Formats: sequence, C-alpha cells, structure tokens
Amino acid sequence: MPAHDSTPYRTQNWTVTKPVASGRDGIVVAQNREAAEAGAAILAAGGNAADAAFATAFALAAVEPWNSGLGGIGFALVLPAGATRATVVDFGPVSSRNTRAADYPLTGREKRDLFTWPEVEGDRNVHGPLSFCIPSAVAGYAALHEAFGTGRPVADLLAPALALARRGLAQDWYTTLKIASSASVLRLYEESARIYLPGGLPPVPPYQGTPGFLPLGRLAETLERLVDGGLRDFYEGGIARDLATDIAALGGIVDREDLARCRAVLRDAPTIAWRDDHLVHTAGGLTAAPTLADVVAGMADVALPRPGPDAAWFSALSTVMRDAYARRLAGLGAAGSGAAGSGTALEPGDTCTTHLTVVDRDGMLVSVTTTLLSSMGSRVVLPKTGVLMNNGVMWFDPRPGSANPIAAGARPLCNMCPVIVTPRTGEGPRLAAGASGGRRILASVYQTLAFLLDFGMEAGAAAHSPRIDVSGPEGTSADARLPQEVRDALAAAGPLTVVEHGVLPINFACPNFVRLESGEATGCSDVASPWSAAVAAG
Repeated sequence: MPAHDSTPYRTQNWTVTKPVASGRDGIVVAQNREAAEAGAAILAAGGNAADAAFATAFALAAVEPWNSGLGGIGFALVLPAGATRATVVDFGPVSSRNTRAADYPLTGREKRDLFTWPEVEGDRNVHGPLSFCIPSAVAGYAALHEAFGTGRPVADLLAPALALARRGLAQDWYTTLKIASSASVLRLYEESARIYLPGGLPPVPPYQGTPGFLPLGRLAETLERLVDGGLRDFYEGGIARDLATDIAALGGIVDREDLARCRAVLRDAPTIAWRDDHLVHTAGGLTAAPTLADVVAGMADVALPRPGPDAAWFSALSTVMRDAYARRLAGLGAAGSGAAGSGTALEPGDTCTTHLTVVDRDGMLVSVTTTLLSSMGSRVVLPKTGVLMNNGVMWFDPRPGSANPIAAGARPLCNMCPVIVTPRTGEGPRLAAGASGGRRILASVYQTLAFLLDFGMEAGAAAHSPRIDVSGPEGTSADARLPQEVRDALAAAGPLTVVEHGVLPINFACPNFVRLESGEATGCSDVASPWSAAVAAG
C-alpha cells in the first residue's frame, strides 16, 4: 500500500444519506432541520425567500448556537426573481474603534492545537471579551428584511425563533459533542458555564427515551425585546445598553458607539465567469471570492471527463487550488508563515460557520453565510441578553507589521463564500450555494458548483460525491471513499493525506445548495452534518 494511502481510522461504520427536497413552492436548506422548517413555514404562509432566510437565521441562534447567532457576523447574497445581478448584504467583521494592537502582545510561541498560529498572551484574541468584533448579524438580517422582504411584520418572522428559544436547545448526542469540544474554555466564563455546563459538565442525553432541552439564558427575552422595540434596539436601545454594560464589566472594548454605528451595507455583487455558460455572483472583497475566481480561471481549460470527475480532473484541481492559495497568501495578506513585518498575514484555518440557502416560488434566491468564527465564538455569553459573542478578532494577524493587522475599525480577511449562479443566456439552472468550514469552504463550494454545472449531477449525487480539500499550498486531503486511482494521482501531484468524511474530526466543509430549473427547485445539505436538512415549503 502506498505510504500516502494508509487507511484512516474509521470513526463510523455506516453509510449515511441525506434526502433531497424538491418542489415548486420553495425550499430552505440549513444546517439544522428545525431552522429550515421555520423558513419553509414562512414560505408556505406567503413570505418570500428573504423573509424565509431572515426567519431561518434567527432560528439558528436558538437551535445551533455554537455556529451563529445575534452576536455574529456574515454576508448574504440576494437575487430577486427575474433579476440578472445579485446584491451583497455585507455585515462582515469590523473591529471596535477602541481596538489597540498593544492589547494583544505575543508570547513568542506558536499555538499548534488547531492550526499554527502566533500565540497572544492569555489567548485574548481567541476567547474572552477582547476577542469580540462588533456584532453585526442583527443589522444584516434587518437589511435583508427591509430591502428584499415582503413587509411582513418582524413579530411574525421572529415567532419561530422565539418559540425555539423558549423551548431551549435540544439535549441530544450532537449537543453533547459540540459543547464538550468547547468546555475547557466555556468554563472560564460564568454565564457560559451556567448555561452550557450544568453541574460543571457538558449536558448528556438520557440513556433511553427522548432528549430534553437546555435553557438558553435570556436569549428568548432578547428576541421578545426585538419584537417589541424593533431590530435597531439591538444597536441603539435598551438591548444595546445591556450589551455594552456587560461587555464593559468583562473588560471588553466594544461599546455603545460601536453598536450605534453598526450598519449593513448593500452593494452589487461582483461576478465570475464560469466557462461560457454561467456567472457566479459572490460577496467579493475580503472573502474567499477572489481566490474562487482564481480557481475558476485555473480550471477553465481542464478537460471535463464523462460521466464525472476522474483522477486527472482531481489532480488538476489539487494543483490549481494549491497555487491559488499560495497567491492568496502572498497577494491578499493571508499567509501560513512568514516573519513579522514581512507584508504577509495569517488566516485562521479552523472556524465554525453556518450556511443557509433559500429559493421561493417566484424564483428569488438567497444565500447566507453567518458565523461566530470559532465554535462557540468567544465562548462568552453576555448575561443580561443571553447573546453568545463572536471572536472575530481572531481573523486578524496579531503580528505587528503584517498585511492584516489588529487595528481600530478594521476589516480582516475571512473565508466565507456564499454564491449565486445565473446562466449567461437566461437558459439553464440557477443556483444558490455556500458552506461552513473555515478555509475548507472554498474547495467545497468550487466542487459543488463543478458537480452541478460541469458534470450535470443531480442534487443528491452532487451532495453525496466524495471530494478533496485544499486549505492552503502545503497539500491536499482526500476523502477515503475516492477511488484508488484518484488517490494515486493526487499523491503524484503533491503531498496527500487520506481522511474520513465524518462528523468529527471535521475534515471537509459542509456545503448546501438549492437548484432552480424550469420552475422546479431541488436542494440538499451535507451528508456528514447530522442536523442539516433541505425542507420544501407546503
């Protein structure tokens, strides 16, 4: 057996599939079934895709709190029915105007637990109150609702999230796994430990019967306050006051003025030509979109084998992606190595994001990627509001003189990559897609688009096909399910690790998508994401 191809330890011995949703009245795909059902119910009640995305995003705060929530940040793309150009709703990460690089001194050591990273004293850029960027998720969801929704009352759209928050977090095996993964840091913060570590330990489901539900602090109360006071209350009213009070008490620097200044920005989406057939609308800027464009260009002349990707195609993709990442590291200021002052910067590799996609009966498409950055974000729940805050400062390179430095009111490079795809001629499928998974997002989004557009796969085949991951220039990870000849070709192209696509460890991103053609929509979620689902309206 080749040295590169030692069989990975198998954490699961089963074959898992995800159902494909289809229909003409709309579909919501999310990393949690209950959140997707909340959005699909809005579609069934006459709401459009923007309304459904709004409801789904808020619901995710209650049912998947480690990935996203009111304390998060993100990007959305919206393509109204009949439109030819998507709009970006930009609520990406921005540091507090009070941020000072001097508050994040380096220890001189490197952290090697999740990725190689310069260590900051006390990990204050990774967790705790100094790791917060300004929480812009509520502003982003509000802009989505105001600019593209049907005008349905916020109370109606927040009702599913409020009901789920009042019920609490499902106390099943996956909740145990996710909380246990962050327990060593959650225990450092009083309200976080009170909620997520009852009795000092992660909650566990009953050995028999059905799981119970874990109370989520004051999250439901805060959602009620948003219904009563309006969404800007989060930034200018009583909620803002409580957020700022808690942050100051913990020693943080995001304050009421930072919150009051927070606004989402709407702009035209940049596009990437996908061969001669389609345009890929992206969030552009300091996301993974410029590197996606580089990969698309690099693969444009690669032969498309039939009936699907073969060893030569995967080998070419591995090479193109490693080269694209090398250019990203050098040109966009996100590098995996380099001395201080070198003009390069570091980019965290392991993050815990969520993605949702929606299509409605009229053909409006919405693609939203939103995150707390790390799993459980900063690991800090603010007690007066129940808001779990992001740790967006970790996106910045803490080394002085880098191209992506910690600074006041700055925007870091991030790896989110929501996309919408339209045919150039008006004929052909339209897609909305994206993924969670940090630097693994880019590879999964490209392969999902290639499977659907270049190889004509049906939704189920595209979602279940094994993939590779390239998260930097140093090498490739291959799903152990790929044929031997593909693995051999990848090893010949460069350093290769063969890994399992399972729940944990997380070796691949978790993509989801919807596809619309001739009025019929289909959608599917990632097979290894246990709670994820595509749900049809009606």
